[in-house]
Amino acid sequence: MKYLKLIRYQNLLLLAFMQLIFRYGFLKLQNIPLALNHFQYGLLVLSTVLIAAAGYIINDIFDQETDYDNRPNTIIVGKSISEKTAYNLYFILNVTGVGIGFYLSNVIQKPSFTGAFIIVSATLYMYATSLKQMLLVGNIIVAMLLSFSVLIIGLFDLLPATFEGNRAAMGILFSMLIDYAIFAFIINFIREIVKDMEDVNGDYNQGMNTLPIAIGVKRTSTVVFVISVVGILILLWYINSYLMSNKLYFAVIYSLLFVVAPLILFVTKIWNASGKKEFHFLSTILKWVIFFGILSVLIITLNIKFNAKG
Repeated sequence: MKYLKLIRYQNLLLLAFMQLIFRYGFLKLQNIPLALNHFQYGLLVLSTVLIAAAGYIINDIFDQETDYDNRPNTIIVGKSISEKTAYNLYFILNVTGVGIGFYLSNVIQKPSFTGAFIIVSATLYMYATSLKQMLLVGNIIVAMLLSFSVLIIGLFDLLPATFEGNRAAMGILFSMLIDYAIFAFIINFIREIVKDMEDVNGDYNQGMNTLPIAIGVKRTSTVVFVISVVGILILLWYINSYLMSNKLYFAVIYSLLFVVAPLILFVTKIWNASGKKEFHFLSTILKWVIFFGILSVLIITLNIKFNAKG
């Protein structure tokens, strides 16, 4: 159980769920060829999860002092397991994840794609050791890595199966992946800032330079409020332009109830939020927004197929 806590298993399950939904709840339901078979795609998911898990471990190693202030009851490294054991686990997960990435890159005859796994692994290390202490840089990196876990599906499953005859159809599907990657980036970026607001006292004691420390919690709440409202407006525009216009009414209702409504709740609460419990609650709301946002790709796909049959 302690190893599961170490690698933030809930977040890793969400990551795996996301990649499986995009494959089997979206791409496999289209009339298109895909580059990877079931086993190979499972390896792609495994590789992503292993590298992400390694990132959590190295972050825990370098965050021991901060975690004593922010989350003393969840500390693993230095308390439940030794730092040496954590380093060994970090090395094993990273090597395995990058090794799988190397194999898959050669399967699709794109050996240079191995670099993507190496870059992600190196970026997670740099984030844990130095980048997270830079104003907003750490937040942007974490948000971008989640987005990349969506785009990598297109790189390994769509791109190698694209040829002149299906280029237009593949382009549409890839553009949808990009839309979801942007959505994941925005929501996760906001969530990372909220987590900094939750941990502001411990981060301040450790000399970190997060947005709440730089401009204060109240001003950060205003920044988050503005970004969230802009995000809601973009979502409403997207729902109207792509779902309503195509008469995907079930998908519209789903998106309004499970994505837009929680975001509206979030913006009403963030304005006057204060204290760890409130910020933790708001962070949890955003995690559910990401979950239901990911699931919407399946809802939209099934809605399109239902309309076609009708």
